Amino acid sequence: MKVIAVANQKGGVGKTTTALNLAAGLALRGQRVLLVDLDPQANCTSGLGIDQPDGGSMYPVLLGNSTVHQQILPTGRDNLSLLPSEMDLAGVEIELARSDDHLTRLRKILQALKPNDLFEFCILDTPPSLGVLMTSALAAADEILIPLQCEWFGLEGLAKIVHIIDQIRASNANPHIRIEGIVMTMYDGRTLLSRQVVDEVARFFPEQIYQTMIPRTIRIGEAPSHGKTIFEHDPNGLGAQTYGALADEFIKRQAAGPLTAVS
Repeated sequence: MKVIAVANQKGGVGKTTTALNLAAGLALRGQRVLLVDLDPQANCTSGLGIDQPDGGSMYPVLLGNSTVHQQILPTGRDNLSLLPSEMDLAGVEIELARSDDHLTRLRKILQALKPNDLFEFCILDTPPSLGVLMTSALAAADEILIPLQCEWFGLEGLAKIVHIIDQIRASNANPHIRIEGIVMTMYDGRTLLSRQVVDEVARFFPEQIYQTMIPRTIRIGEAPSHGKTIFEHDPNGLGAQTYGALADEFIKRQAAGPLTAVS
């Protein structure tokens, strides 16, 4: 099982939408996927039409009061399971910060899932912050997927997340972490701004940037309010086509092996 953290400390970049629909797209292609909602806002959980369960998140697992296997739920979709979130997960930030192993605890928990070969990919949806949950996810992940909106402020956010990844690597909490890829979101090819931002990212991260770019569409934004993935909400629309293409490109990149590391 490979652990992929979908991460960007900046909010509003399509992070949860990408985590949810990439996981769903992989599941539709026969990959066994566990989606872990680490955001106390629980948008991934509600976006799949699942109610936030009391005590059903990673919260009791991180505190040693439950096992990760006990918290995993079926989603009603083939090949896709969920470890949901709840508002109480926000409280774990304070409690974990007091422990000496707060950076590595999540990694140890997820390692318990690897030997039994239940899942091929574990997708972590992280909160839009620089708190303990975000850094724990980066320390637990084999690879980081960075969603980046096609705006100039997005470039500043990219520089920050790359710096954080470097810090995690240097701290020895996860020395082998690498950027799997950068996914451009909210792309509008009609605007010069979108094209300029993509060109700028491609100039500095030519191997990491995905060829598939996620467009700004109403249907993608609507889907979570119905508790559906984009493939269920608008299966023939542009959003489903592009997230399907993203899943295909992800699988192809995984099969090709590691890219050159970014330092």
